[in-house]
Amino acid sequence: MITVGKKDGLSLKISHIVEESKQHELEMFLFIPGELGLNKDMVSESEFYYNSIQSQRTYFSDKNHLPLVHSRLAQRGRLSTEQYRLSLSLYAYQYALALEKAVQQLNDTSREEITHQEVDDAIDLAIDILRKLRRNVPYDDTLKRYYANIDNYLSWYTEQRFLSLLAHMPRNEEYKLVKERLVDICELESLHRLDKSYNSGKARDDMTRMSNKMRLLRRLIEFPIVLKEKNLALGKHIKRAVKGGATAVVMIFVSLMVIQARGFLGEITASFIFAVSFIYAMREVFKDDLRDVMWRWIRKGQPKWRKRYLDPTTNTYVGRKLEWLDYMTFSELDSDIQKLRKHRVVQREEVILSYKSQTKMAITKFMSGYEQTRETMLIDLRPIARLMEKGSQKIYQLNDGQVSKESVEKRHLINLIVRETMDDYSTQLHRWKIIVNRSKIIDIEKISIDSK
Repeated sequence: MITVGKKDGLSLKISHIVEESKQHELEMFLFIPGELGLNKDMVSESEFYYNSIQSQRTYFSDKNHLPLVHSRLAQRGRLSTEQYRLSLSLYAYQYALALEKAVQQLNDTSREEITHQEVDDAIDLAIDILRKLRRNVPYDDTLKRYYANIDNYLSWYTEQRFLSLLAHMPRNEEYKLVKERLVDICELESLHRLDKSYNSGKARDDMTRMSNKMRLLRRLIEFPIVLKEKNLALGKHIKRAVKGGATAVVMIFVSLMVIQARGFLGEITASFIFAVSFIYAMREVFKDDLRDVMWRWIRKGQPKWRKRYLDPTTNTYVGRKLEWLDYMTFSELDSDIQKLRKHRVVQREEVILSYKSQTKMAITKFMSGYEQTRETMLIDLRPIARLMEKGSQKIYQLNDGQVSKESVEKRHLINLIVRETMDDYSTQLHRWKIIVNRSKIIDIEKISIDSK
């Protein structure tokens, strides 16, 4: 399952869950308008990878009540501290993600289309989840402190999400009823934190201090479930060997040419020195070209980066991921991707940025009770947005015999195609349209691959 959304203006958020699969292959193709002039000389593959792509892989469980079961086991002393922390953090993390997604969907909905029932459903679910969490407070002081930190964050985060929803609500006839419920739950959560003495008076009075504290608590939640990554750029030793090999090949030809020049010109003269200088100048030119050709030939189709995943608690190896990133032309795409794009666009000058990853996870080494992982990738589109022209264009219309002029902002359409391949070699294709201007992502629309 893959979801695509936006985050912080020009960041594309792509999330997918690997469901009980040891191996998983993911391919993403960004079709960027050719008029922007993007190429590898302007933004290289390595520069885009390190500056514009961030990824995070976490444990995931669709058994929503498993953390509550673990909590009861911890109360009875039948569960280790590490397992309890992992379970409670996973529960809190998935609740925060679900609440963020639900509120974001409501905020993205047309203001006049938000219904009282939709808001009530979101509030009821949040109250129910928090109530179940608070039924199982551990007895151990160490676990109780960990629980308090998580309860503190979830209470504050719930209040913040619902306040943002209230700020975006349309001022229609249902606004008063919805406002009362949203205000009630926000006030209840604020009183809950005050009753538990979770935050000092200075923190409550200083918004900056409170925000920074909650950011640290969010990191506390994520620490036990976010897998550690060790990234390695592949091919370094091969690159050194290629550089040495190219130099050796060029020097052989240079030496032969110097010998030939000596035999033809005789003694060391000005002509001989000039010829040798010309030969060595040509060596510098052809050495770099030969090295680049050899490097591309040897590394063609090979992964460029490797990530090793480690369990954050035990530091044991739990999986690895190989990654590719290349600029491609339409003719280099395989038939499935070509077919999906060919009948939808007339112009073929698009620049295609292709990302591919192959993930292999050692499920048997996961923390007990978890067999799935969730990966979230953030793709920063700012290097692409910088190439877009500033300003707007004028559009003229004829209305009742009068000419009107309007300013229309310049927008560009980026197509995203994603292909998943599971360990049983089954594949799934997905496609999205991403409308972008120079400052933000305007809209993301998922397109059915069966529609014409």
